[in-house]
Amino acid sequence: LRLPDENQSIVFPASHCPQCQTPLHWYENIPVFSYLVLRGKCRTCRKKISIQYPLVELSMGFLAAALFQVFGPGFGFFLYFFFCSALLVIIFIDMHHQIIPDAITLPGIAIGFIGSFFHPLISWQQSALGILLGGGILYGIALAYYLLAKRDGMGGGDIKLLAMIGAFLGWQSLLFIIFASSLLGSIIGIAAMFKQKKGGRTRIPFGPFLSIAALCWLFFQPYILKLWHLYLQLALPTG
Repeated sequence: LRLPDENQSIVFPASHCPQCQTPLHWYENIPVFSYLVLRGKCRTCRKKISIQYPLVELSMGFLAAALFQVFGPGFGFFLYFFFCSALLVIIFIDMHHQIIPDAITLPGIAIGFIGSFFHPLISWQQSALGILLGGGILYGIALAYYLLAKRDGMGGGDIKLLAMIGAFLGWQSLLFIIFASSLLGSIIGIAAMFKQKKGGRTRIPFGPFLSIAALCWLFFQPYILKLWHLYLQLALPTG
């Protein structure tokens, strides 16, 4: 994935081998197919091409099919295709570089809010509140952690990412997303802590967990709400 701080446009120069910089022909740039034909190696220098490329392409293909199933053809498909693409890019960038580029999240916040005026998934009020609460909740958590631990536990990129998620999914999604991402992050973090034997100093990027939780809410919201209502019925006395 091409990072914004590499001083390169996402369009120019054209796709090229990251090792020898040789430009790729159109037939070498067909998603997944070209990787398989080339057997995961550059045609010119024969060095290995990262498996990340076909993984991103396959993931985006599955997400596009799922979006079409949910939204059908129309504005909603394209709006949430952008959202899913942004989340997918953030997952891979944050995993490898522990950074969430403002070039993705800040335009994403604006696009999500503007899109809420034209698509009925959420209202513009729900989107606006999602932005404020999404950014505000994580900022509060980050500030509290800093005051207690005297070190940063969460980057500003995570705060802006949750604000972007709130813009697309509304404030109602935030409780589940924060809970699910924290649970998943804790499980992975504890496993990594024991594996690396670094105690509490193991650094785990939080952006991928927020993104995965957001995708779960987008595609499985009705089932999540049914499970929540079932839990309330079982946990609370009916009198």
